[in-house]
Amino acid sequence: MPVRGVSAAALRDNWGEARAGGAREHHAIDIMASTGTPVLATAPGTIEKLFDSHDGGHTIYQRSADGGTVYYYAHLAGYRAGLHEGQRLRGGEGIGFVGATGNADAGAPHLHFEVKRMAPGERWWQGTNVNPYPLLAEPDANR
Repeated sequence: MPVRGVSAAALRDNWGEARAGGAREHHAIDIMASTGTPVLATAPGTIEKLFDSHDGGHTIYQRSADGGTVYYYAHLAGYRAGLHEGQRLRGGEGIGFVGATGNADAGAPHLHFEVKRMAPGERWWQGTNVNPYPLLAEPDANR
């Protein structure tokens, strides 16, 4: 679970919901939590990109240890002190804090969490989005 203290039962599958007045679909899930709640690396891997964007605010792109998956964490209040690109992570290690940066509603802090399956040679912004809800909420999901 990428947000400390959040249970699988608290998750809501909002994959595919309309965003930007119907201009795009939500290819992630939003995990609601108080501002400042620790965000954790979902799996072992490497920080591929720390990025500030208009929509995502403070974001982290983490590639899995096998290179086949990128985890995207957005709307962060901030990064853990000393976090840097190229840094190796253990699963469960703190990487940042829940917030409402970018286009997030300031009254509804959350972690926007995406999972992308990566083909060989694809960069951090590429890949094929998959619904993270079954991976987090269903313990026996095919990973």
